[in-house]
Amino acid sequence: MSLHPFLASKKFLLGTFASNCSGGMTISKLDESWDASWEKNLKLAQLLDQAGIDFMLPIARFTGYGGEKDFQGTVLETITWTSALLASTKNLVVFATIQTAVNHPVAVAKQIATMSKIGQDRVGLNIVAGWNKPEYDALGLVLPDDHETRYGYAQEWYDLVQKLWESDESFDFEGQFFKTRGSYGKPRPNYIPPIFNAAGSKHGRDFAINNADFLFTPVSDLSRSKEEVTELKQLGLEKGRDTNVMTFSHVICRPTQEEAQAEWDRQLNNTDIAALDNLMNIMFAHAQSFPAEIRQLLRDRMAVGHGGFPLVGTPEQVAQSIIDLDEAGFSGTTLSFLDYIEEFPYFRDTVLPILKEKGLR
Repeated sequence: MSLHPFLASKKFLLGTFASNCSGGMTISKLDESWDASWEKNLKLAQLLDQAGIDFMLPIARFTGYGGEKDFQGTVLETITWTSALLASTKNLVVFATIQTAVNHPVAVAKQIATMSKIGQDRVGLNIVAGWNKPEYDALGLVLPDDHETRYGYAQEWYDLVQKLWESDESFDFEGQFFKTRGSYGKPRPNYIPPIFNAAGSKHGRDFAINNADFLFTPVSDLSRSKEEVTELKQLGLEKGRDTNVMTFSHVICRPTQEEAQAEWDRQLNNTDIAALDNLMNIMFAHAQSFPAEIRQLLRDRMAVGHGGFPLVGTPEQVAQSIIDLDEAGFSGTTLSFLDYIEEFPYFRDTVLPILKEKGLR
């Protein structure tokens, strides 16, 4: 199959993240925190489509994090969400986030192929190998303790998906986890969809480099990130792969720096502490080994933006921070807002023109 147009783009890619989840990426008790209704997601998708934003990326979630508002407890399921948004937009690439343990690869191959027909090949696939034990408990599944098993399963899962997309004839598949007879997939997508994957462990990064078009990694310090991106790209080249690296960011853009900082403080001071504690305990069980100042920075960024790189300031400052990400070697970033619909238009009208002027868009 030929290269998907999304992969041929030379611009710095921008997309939204987690708008299908209540709270989005902000663990907040504020009344205006994101409620993830279908009506708002549809309106947001159409705003993004008209503005030339590249993609939307959802989170696949089956349990929330508790607290006063049960952060990310209300979630629009990603396959149906993606299908509906593809049918309601013209240019936007919409990703389906799929947990391998929950979704059979033969069914997923068929679903993605169907979505490619609905959206004229504008569907992407974000593969999640699994990490959130409470979700597995809620589904009656066992989360393997070792990354080798999780990613071994994910590799075989994706091998079967690809074979279904690429094969003209029926085939038998004989693996450790999947054994099928007479499998085939029609219709086939015209392109292999762009693949996202976020990974931190060695096994996870090996999986991403071997399979994903874009590997997601967080930014804590841009100088260290530049080294990390260079290393990841080199690992990809050694395996004959063109590895692109993305990150995720939280936007607070205001006419003045003082207003932006005040809004950051307001969001931080209205954190849903119980939900934040639950999330930190699941994601960072060993964070006590970090220095105290690093733990506090990590906690603050988790509260405001789920750990995303803070794009906080005036339009010029926000644009410069995105330029800094580009210069560090990132191929793009996701964007989150406390209220996506209320805040995105200001970003569209003030930041995007600067990025265009600077040649990033």
